[in-house]
Amino acid sequence: MRVPASAAALPRGALVPLKLDGASLGTKFAFVLIGTLVLAAASWIEVPMFPVPMTMQTYALVLVGALCGWRMAGIIVLAYLGEAVAGLPVLAGGAAGAIHFAGPTAGYLIGFPLGAMLVGWLAERGWTRDIPRGFAAMLLGEAVILGLGVAWLAVLIGWQNAIAFGLTPFLLGTVLKAALAVATVRAVLRRHRPQEETEDR
Repeated sequence: MRVPASAAALPRGALVPLKLDGASLGTKFAFVLIGTLVLAAASWIEVPMFPVPMTMQTYALVLVGALCGWRMAGIIVLAYLGEAVAGLPVLAGGAAGAIHFAGPTAGYLIGFPLGAMLVGWLAERGWTRDIPRGFAAMLLGEAVILGLGVAWLAVLIGWQNAIAFGLTPFLLGTVLKAALAVATVRAVLRRHRPQEETEDR
């Protein structure tokens, strides 16, 4: 059986269950569509807060990165953001429109593809082979999103308020969502990569 060159280029020991680099264009398009739907659904799970709502978006974002790898994760998240700009109700609470890329949540939105791609890049280097490094990868991805979000928020309302309203309330949720993402990835790995999962133990 011939191994696609793009898949063979992945580092030895990488665990990216949904290896899409060698997939057909139609399969990739389907996964982009499914991925954007998953991200939209996660954004609708919302706890209203001001100035930034709490959602399940970051859980879905880091999960997409871990399952799809950094290239496909980047494409999926950019497509999702493109849908938002086009006016589709895919953002937190069903919001839409380019205006959100200049408001309080702009930094977080900019961080979405970067955080997902970082997790995907780490997954391709074997970080999801074990729970501690998998958890670290998820936290690093979420840290990118939070860091850019708080930095932009500080421009609008100052650092003290940005940390108080844009970081502190999300810390516990970030840890819990990272743990949930790790558990989800491990479950997917057991289903799709049983042989490597056995070796990992």
